[in-house]
Amino acid sequence: MSVQRLFRRNGETYNEKIKRLGNVLAKADTIVIGAGAGLSTSAGFVYDGERFEKYFSDFKTKYGFRDMYSGGFWPYDTLEEHWAYWSRYIWINRYMDAPEPVYDELLDLVKDKDYFVLTTNVDHCFQKAGFDRERLFYTQGDYGLFQCSEPCCQKTWDNKEVIRQMVERQKDMRVPSELVPHCPDCGKPMSMNLRADDTFVQDEGWYAASERYSEFMRRHQGTKTLYLELGVGYNTPGIIKYPFWQMTYRNQDATYVCINYRDAAVPQEIAERSICIDGDIGEILIEL
Repeated sequence: MSVQRLFRRNGETYNEKIKRLGNVLAKADTIVIGAGAGLSTSAGFVYDGERFEKYFSDFKTKYGFRDMYSGGFWPYDTLEEHWAYWSRYIWINRYMDAPEPVYDELLDLVKDKDYFVLTTNVDHCFQKAGFDRERLFYTQGDYGLFQCSEPCCQKTWDNKEVIRQMVERQKDMRVPSELVPHCPDCGKPMSMNLRADDTFVQDEGWYAASERYSEFMRRHQGTKTLYLELGVGYNTPGIIKYPFWQMTYRNQDATYVCINYRDAAVPQEIAERSICIDGDIGEILIEL
């Protein structure tokens, strides 16, 4: 199958697409949700603008960067300052609730269906909204986990309490030195469990979730399946987008749905069994 893309039915109106998606959703035996950053953006987890100013105006004044993503890669001089930034970042993007109830609306749509979620997001909004944790596979890590920066082992550690203390006790853009996390096994500094390079740790929980996803897909081969792709771009298309295209192509009873700004497109080979909607995910979920 080629990767040539086209928009689904130029003559089909927005309302017609919504209606057809509702019909597909009602008739589907299986729903596989593929979620990218656009879903959390729709839920209000934006990394610039007013939200960035609210939590990181001091870092902006000192260093000049204008969004949270840039600040996460900044070469801070000390670990105390590094963790002052990252503790705020983790707290607001992992432990605080999303400003908009988009994930709750999505759960309302699929909770009575046989579903599974594959996501590149690391904010755990699915779990916080009440999705069954046994039906979630976070492929790229979790803001709520530390790992050894080396890494010396394939283990992770929950960080909520330490992050809370860092946020509460930091002063002048630094956390107390005793709060800087170090690996319990080797003593080297901790890092976030995020897939950024070859140091990413895939712990027992990661492999268990991967196997649950693989088993779910094996059990549901050939069923009337809805592949529901939400807010997935082209940074890592090999995780969700391309596999969804391929699985839709192989299963004549499958429908592929892509909801996204600008990137709502599909290969010609599966266009007749696809719905592409260019728009805000939260607004579309409400209409459904």
